[in-house]
Amino acid sequence: MNLLILGRGRTGALVAEIARECKHDVRVIGADDNVHAAGLTPEKLGGVDVVIDFTTPAVVVENIGACLIARKNMVVGTTGWYELIPKIRGEVEAASVGLLYGANFSVGVNLLFDVVRSGATALQHQYLGHIFERHHTHKKDAPSGTAAMLQRIIKDASGSELEITSFREGDVMGMHEVIFDSPNDTIYLCHDAKSRRGFAAGAVKGAEWIAGKQGLFDFRDIWRDV
Repeated sequence: MNLLILGRGRTGALVAEIARECKHDVRVIGADDNVHAAGLTPEKLGGVDVVIDFTTPAVVVENIGACLIARKNMVVGTTGWYELIPKIRGEVEAASVGLLYGANFSVGVNLLFDVVRSGATALQHQYLGHIFERHHTHKKDAPSGTAAMLQRIIKDASGSELEITSFREGDVMGMHEVIFDSPNDTIYLCHDAKSRRGFAAGAVKGAEWIAGKQGLFDFRDIWRDV
């Protein structure tokens, strides 16, 4: 496939590396080449099969809009725009394209989502809960999209909204921990990323999956198919 990757940061660079290992043709553009989505015109996207976005919340919605106009399928790893999902869903359907988004494309994190959904029933049995997340000092959003997703999953499963505590320190790849505590015991559910590779590999697999499909999809709903 011909892939266009938006973002020259650490994750975007690793996605490009893994995509090339998978024998895909890859082009990468950074923020300077894509001001107000200038690099995403229908002419410039000719021949591109899937666009993969690892940019920032400030520009991701504009990038999505440009890709919809060009009718190009997308994988969006950028978070911080999910309040617009109902609006984007309608636009994706109107454009007859496919868009796959995810708070985290790691298989391990998506397993954690499933475990936490089950564990949330503890809150109905006199447990108290809390979410902790740690990332490197360069991460721009807090709480992380993954922590926000954990919070949402727990609220949907139990009706309780847990507080999130965020830490930014050193070069931590990403640690997410959910704690359910009672007078009798404590349950710890934790995912600690050793590198960005699992996240990046999942995004490439997502691009392979979304190619040729139509509709808006959340990676946590389809990762087993990937």
